[in-house]
Amino acid sequence: MTKIHDTIAEVTARIDARSKDRRAAYLEMIRARKPSGFARAKLTEGNLAHASAGCAVMDKTQILGDGWPNIGIVTSYNDMLSAHAPFENYPEIIRDEARKNVATAQVAGGVPAMCDGVTQGQEGMELSLFSRDVIAMASAVSLSHDAYDAVLNLGVCDKIIPGLTIAALRFGWLPHIMVPAGPMPSGLPNPEKQRIRQEFALGNVGREELLRAESESYHTQGTCTFYGTANSNQMLMEVMGFHVPGAAFPNPGTPLREALTRASVRQALANSLIGDYRPAGELVDARTFVNALVGLMATGGSTNHVLHIPAMAAAAGYEVTLEDFADVSGVVPLLCRIYPNGPADVNHFHAAGGMGFVVGQLLKAGLLQGDAQGVYGPISTYSQEPWLDGDTLKWREAPTESADLEIIRPVEDPFSPSGGLQMLDGPLGRGVIKISAVKPERHITEAPARVFESQDAVKAAFQAGELDRDVVIVVRFQGPAANGMPELHGLSGAIGALHDKGHKVALVTDGRMSGASGKFPAAIHVGPEASRDGPLARVQDGDVIRLDAVTGQLDLHVDEREFEGRKPVPFRPNLSSMGLGREMFGGFRAGVSNSEQGGSVFSMLGGTGCLIAF
Repeated sequence: MTKIHDTIAEVTARIDARSKDRRAAYLEMIRARKPSGFARAKLTEGNLAHASAGCAVMDKTQILGDGWPNIGIVTSYNDMLSAHAPFENYPEIIRDEARKNVATAQVAGGVPAMCDGVTQGQEGMELSLFSRDVIAMASAVSLSHDAYDAVLNLGVCDKIIPGLTIAALRFGWLPHIMVPAGPMPSGLPNPEKQRIRQEFALGNVGREELLRAESESYHTQGTCTFYGTANSNQMLMEVMGFHVPGAAFPNPGTPLREALTRASVRQALANSLIGDYRPAGELVDARTFVNALVGLMATGGSTNHVLHIPAMAAAAGYEVTLEDFADVSGVVPLLCRIYPNGPADVNHFHAAGGMGFVVGQLLKAGLLQGDAQGVYGPISTYSQEPWLDGDTLKWREAPTESADLEIIRPVEDPFSPSGGLQMLDGPLGRGVIKISAVKPERHITEAPARVFESQDAVKAAFQAGELDRDVVIVVRFQGPAANGMPELHGLSGAIGALHDKGHKVALVTDGRMSGASGKFPAAIHVGPEASRDGPLARVQDGDVIRLDAVTGQLDLHVDEREFEGRKPVPFRPNLSSMGLGREMFGGFRAGVSNSEQGGSVFSMLGGTGCLIAF
């Protein structure tokens, strides 16, 4: 096996070292619950009668008996959202495959699945990040019936997969497999969609043309085809080993997709007590999460995973820091250009070699740790791709050459020698910037600040022509404790238009940007956040800010004593804390951790100020 890169080995070792005690406590917890027989054996006769009452007769007979294992299904199905709509018939397919393999399967419960595409720029976006932790809790409620010997998690999009993964690891004595639905077929090319959005922001086209473009982009069932958080999720599940190999990107409704779903059923049973017992919590280790960082950097994945990877790691007793992200990014080359980092979508990426090619390249370079374990076997086996030989699902080695060097490149000839993510630090705090889609000449921006406290205020200033110049747009009070850390993707059209005019323009915020963003420099997740008296609360209009993605500096050209002597602008909760259910999440906002710790209400790392402790 190829020698692991020194930096990758070092990062893995230090995660192990700093997490030693918490990981040991976690393993003690899940090992204490190791099953000695089928889970339902511990239920009383009354418990078991309730657990089987709604089943088909053939399944009820087996559940009331003791000869067949029982698979729990946790699903994010709803028929409003394209990514989740395909899951409608998955339980039927899973039950059928389970019966063919002398097992039963039940829908244990559902989890909410909100779409950031629907809520972008809307009030509901303030619940988006918190939905991840709600999903984890809803999954826990579903599995609390404690009647399952393995679990299939049906989910795809932004907060759903991290939430399901957190729950899977807290129920880590059970085998868990993630079962995706795949991306929709390609529609309107992404560059054209972005062009029309910017033209609308400039007032050059109307709503009718904008709606036509959006509808031609998001046009049928499946995940959106750009490489945002949803598709970054699927990449992560591959390199972390939560999928059967190659499950990420085949389209919905195809024979291959159904075959992969059925294979997931068989693999779940193979990993249960009736096979080679491989529980989720034992499969993952520090290598798993470093592999996640490597995959994120190599593909130019979503910045939202700077929040999600630490939160998922914490669920298994590991602490992942911004320094880990930065060090991995420094040695992992960028192998992919998928929109917004290039014109191609994930279908083009998949056709050009896809995940099998990427995994193979990263293994060859000693960047991906192939001896880490996945549900199918070592990650070294994930360089394979699935195919159908008639009706039979088989795996073969993925291509070793790219079919399109404009989309995906070998490790010897990458798009960039380092990953697409840079940690930022300086007098304004710590944050991150995604640079994989930013032209090199824009990696350094220095300009006077214009300070805002809402997205709407930025848009109003843009429409009034007040931002038609070199400017660093500061949007504060957008962190998790202030308003749930909504994405600010709705600003992309306006700021992108200023960028295209040739202005030196950048965004600095304690909020988030969408995984589909990245054209202009954006320092995001800056913390401590302004609502907790972070430095952004002291920034004033006209202060010169320097964002240097090359050196990782987020600098402020203001006398240090003057800056420290300023009284922070107080955070004034207003209507953002009420209406559309936002008042129900007051406890979340009060107890949420900072963005570096994942913006979570769970204190699984033993921190203070979080709402829920494990």
